[in-house]
Amino acid sequence: MKQRVNYRLVFLLVILVVLAIREVAVELRPSFLRPGLHLLAYVGNTADGTVSVLDLVKLSPVATVSVGPGPSGLRAHPTRPEIWGLSSLGGYVWVLDVRSNQIAARIPVGAAPYALDFSPDGRRAYVAASGPGTVLAIDAASRQIVARGRAGRRPWIARTAPDGKTILVSNRDDATISVLDSNSLAPLGAIPTVPDPEQIVILPDSAKAFVTSGSTNQVSVLDLKRKVLLTNLTLGGTPNDLTLKPDGGELYISSSSAHGLLIVNTDTNEVGDFLLLGMSPTSATFAAGTETLYVSDSAAGHIVPVAVETRVVGRPIQVGQYPTTSRLTPGGDILLVVDSGSNDLAVVRTKTLAIGQPELSPPRPPTALIPVGAQPRDLAIKVF
Repeated sequence: MKQRVNYRLVFLLVILVVLAIREVAVELRPSFLRPGLHLLAYVGNTADGTVSVLDLVKLSPVATVSVGPGPSGLRAHPTRPEIWGLSSLGGYVWVLDVRSNQIAARIPVGAAPYALDFSPDGRRAYVAASGPGTVLAIDAASRQIVARGRAGRRPWIARTAPDGKTILVSNRDDATISVLDSNSLAPLGAIPTVPDPEQIVILPDSAKAFVTSGSTNQVSVLDLKRKVLLTNLTLGGTPNDLTLKPDGGELYISSSSAHGLLIVNTDTNEVGDFLLLGMSPTSATFAAGTETLYVSDSAAGHIVPVAVETRVVGRPIQVGQYPTTSRLTPGGDILLVVDSGSNDLAVVRTKTLAIGQPELSPPRPPTALIPVGAQPRDLAIKVF
């Protein structure tokens, strides 16, 4: 005897499946992303000289692009459809066209470049090459070197001031910061700092900078108007990472040796708070919309969310074996975390997180893990 098909029930099930698929698609698509736009992540893999290109809506790999040995310093160009980066071992800047996923240019800059920065209008890129001790300005449109300057011994990082007028360069071997004119790269002065200066953050008004030491528990505070050292702050541990609040009022310093987060008042130049976070907090990223700092604990394999206004530490997010660099997509919908231990990119939907949950609860899993290349380190995000 034949069984009668309940077409009404089948139709209802089809409708429910379609609605479920639609809800998943809406959930995966960030709120700011209009139809027709793409949201991609670019991960530099240091061990195999490649960049992994990942679709953050489909949560899947798109391409693997060979860029050269020792890729570092990945940055999304602010106005052009390009990702810029460096081959630290090859001594050149590379430019990746995001529409074709092809290398559009390689620009020789000298031995051992590690980081680059753009001018506020995106017309120039600045690179310090540690080998020859030079700083170069590259025209982004023509990809030609348009200015050269001298820094101190073993320049490490070049940073553009928010007003676009000066470039700061940390010189590791002579414990100074070189101040250069952004147009000509002519020297404007040198400011003494802590030993082995590395990272630099500059306040939004371009009046003050903070510089980490790679070998001591100190951070230098510089007056950029007078080009003098204001003070060297002594911390409770070695500074691993500097994260500046967007309004410039507070500086968050991740310290693995202190097992926590040091919070500096940038007006008084004093350490105002300390939060114990875990085994080895190494880097962080700030979500302006929710006033949340996401801190990578590389030894524990998770991310710790911190509500900076209330100083509340939230429940950890398990992301892999050795999380390092993290970034938020525009709008703060998605937190991306590079894991150099498991060779993955962890994807976390931030709207599912709640800081109020007990910090001692079991760590939450990420939304997805996307495989990348060997020993990933740097990360850039591009919308186009």
